[in-house]
Amino acid sequence: MARHTVTTAALAATAALLLTACGGPDDKPSDDIKGADGGPSAGLSASASASADGEGPDISLPKDVDLVFDFGKPSDAKHEAALADAQNYLRAMYHGIVAQDPDDPAYRYYSGGQAAQYVKSQIEAAVKGGWTPSGTEKYYDEDVTTLSDGKRTLVTFCSNQSKIFSKDIKSGEINRTEESLSSYLKFRLLMLPPSGSSKVWKAQVSEVVSKAKECRV
Repeated sequence: MARHTVTTAALAATAALLLTACGGPDDKPSDDIKGADGGPSAGLSASASASADGEGPDISLPKDVDLVFDFGKPSDAKHEAALADAQNYLRAMYHGIVAQDPDDPAYRYYSGGQAAQYVKSQIEAAVKGGWTPSGTEKYYDEDVTTLSDGKRTLVTFCSNQSKIFSKDIKSGEINRTEESLSSYLKFRLLMLPPSGSSKVWKAQVSEVVSKAKECRV
C-alpha cells in the first residue's frame, strides 16, 4: 500500500468535487447506493456490532447487507487505525439507512463536518424514498496517505455496488440493476485523529465520485 504526503490544498480541491453516490430506487443507477431488507432497524446481526475499540455504538447490519472490505493491513499504526475507522464510517452510514434515522448516533460517532452531513443526506433520501439496502458491496484498492501537517490522513478506495440494491420497505420489492460503469465508485475520506475524549479517527470530508473507470477491474 502506497504511503505519500499530500497537501491540504490538494485535499480541498478534491473535496470540492463532492458527488452524491447514494439514492433511492427512482434515481439513476449512477446515483444509487442501491439497497436493503426488512423494515427499519429489523433483523440486525452482530457482523459489525461495535467499533474496533469495543466501546463504540452499534453498527450491526441485517444479515442480507454485507460490506466486504478487501483491504490489506498498513504497517503504520496510525494508518491502520484511520483505515479501520473509515470502514466503520461506512458501516455506520448503512446502519443509519437501515434504521431510517437521520440522527442515528452511529455515524455521528465516526464523523463530523461535511462527512457527517453527507451521511445524514443519504439517510434522509432513503427515508423519503422508502427504501433500505440489500446485497453485498465490495471495497478494494485502498490507499492511506499522510497530509502535510503530519496528523490527518486521506483514505481512498474503490467500491463495487453491482451486487447491492434498494428494497422498497412497504412492498418488499428489490430494485435490481445490471452491472455497468455506474456500479463503480471512488471514495476519498479525510480522517482526523482522536482528540479529547474520542478514541476514534473521524471522517471530516467525504468525496464520492461516481462512474469511476479506474475502479472497474
